[in-house]
Amino acid sequence: MSTPARTAGEAPDADAPDPRRWTALIVASVATLMVVLDVSIVNIALPQAQSDLAMGDANRQWMITAYALAFGGLLLLGGRIADFAGRKRILIIGLLGFAAASMLGGLAPDPGTLFTARALQGAFAALLAPAALSLITVAFTDPGERAKAFGIFGAFQGGGGAVGLLLGGVLTEYAGWRWCMYINVPIALTVALAACRSVRESRAAGDRRYDLPGTLLVTGGLVALVYGFTRAADGGGWTAPATVILLAAAVLLLTAFVLVERRTAHPLLPLRVVMERNRAGVFLANLLIGAGMFGMNLFMTYFLQVNLHYTPLQAGVAFLPFSAGIIATTTLGAPLVTRLGPKPLMVAGTALATAGLLWLTRLDSASGYTGEVLPTQILVSAGVGLFFLAGPDVALSGIDPRDAGVAGAALTTSQQIGAALGPALLNTLYLAAVTGYLTPRTPAGGEASRALRLQGFLHGYRIAFIVAGALLAAAVLALTLLVKTSKTPTETQPTALAPTH
Repeated sequence: MSTPARTAGEAPDADAPDPRRWTALIVASVATLMVVLDVSIVNIALPQAQSDLAMGDANRQWMITAYALAFGGLLLLGGRIADFAGRKRILIIGLLGFAAASMLGGLAPDPGTLFTARALQGAFAALLAPAALSLITVAFTDPGERAKAFGIFGAFQGGGGAVGLLLGGVLTEYAGWRWCMYINVPIALTVALAACRSVRESRAAGDRRYDLPGTLLVTGGLVALVYGFTRAADGGGWTAPATVILLAAAVLLLTAFVLVERRTAHPLLPLRVVMERNRAGVFLANLLIGAGMFGMNLFMTYFLQVNLHYTPLQAGVAFLPFSAGIIATTTLGAPLVTRLGPKPLMVAGTALATAGLLWLTRLDSASGYTGEVLPTQILVSAGVGLFFLAGPDVALSGIDPRDAGVAGAALTTSQQIGAALGPALLNTLYLAAVTGYLTPRTPAGGEASRALRLQGFLHGYRIAFIVAGALLAAAVLALTLLVKTSKTPTETQPTALAPTH
């Protein structure tokens, strides 16, 4: 997303500060908060939605991954569309589309309709999120004001996870999971109306060409990859013909995407952005952390509500230390970036999060919230908070101004792709582990049968958490080997990397 000092299509006094810029900041921040909130609110609603719609265990993760996949796959294109078609216009279109998709999800009579609605939510979020970020960048030209504005913007994003967890618990318990979809409608419509009145239109000058082949290839490749993982759980294993075909198609499509990006004059993702060593290390680590973190949240939700018998509201409250830890670390840890440098902070933080995730491998029938879940939330939230604090500095330091927007979008995209792949992979491994545990064991019936099933679930959780911990350990390795800078970057461009949950 290019953000020139002067944009085309504005009033003659476009260089003057926008008198409504602080109101526009709140509009953009609330719009983005809704995008972040919609991830955490669904985590709490998922068990009830699965039961209500008779959703299979192998397919339930699509309620999360359909959203993340569409959002991550279309975010880069959404940024370019917002820049060239008009940021205010695209923000409003994104909000209205998000409201319509949310209504469809609330009315869904079956899993397929719900998954489609979640994918549409992700697609419209890919329009409104970069438009909101660009509007703030354009509206605030004074460095001091801009820093303050992005601080407010970041606080809204960080708080979105906590608000979603509480709101998801309250709505699911007292109104039903469908209201976790419906709640977006009044929020989106109110913000769209406010945007019409308080946001100044702006757009970038230049050649308005979009890399549609690249968009189709990368999105198709990611869908095939996630669906391949799902078919492995529901269609006969990793060697089943459908699984092999899907995974092979994913490799071919993603390889073709790289070749297209090398040759096209208007690439969706210029390869120079991801080939720089420091940036590549942060992008890869961000993808792996997103996969492990979102996978952890999926199975922790089921452990709380199925094994510990928490109500949705209790589960939402139980997740609050995780959100609070990320907010506290990203807010209070800023001096550490200057004092220690970003690389040591990222490596130490990710290692701390890895240790926290592996703590969950201790789960057994006697495990509870204070002994296993709470320590994990504290360690993981503090660790990934340090990464979120320092990662954008490295990823966007020294970037060519023409690539600043696409680099920021790529940073968010890498996390969302991880959020799509992680639950799909871990859910597949979880189901295989549960099946392998239960198949050779014959329950006596009644309470014994139920106890055996819960033991099988615990075994599956442990396997999922081991793999999630391995993903974070791989992120530590990527940061250690690829990131060379240990100094604090200067002139860092703010980004939309959000600690979503």
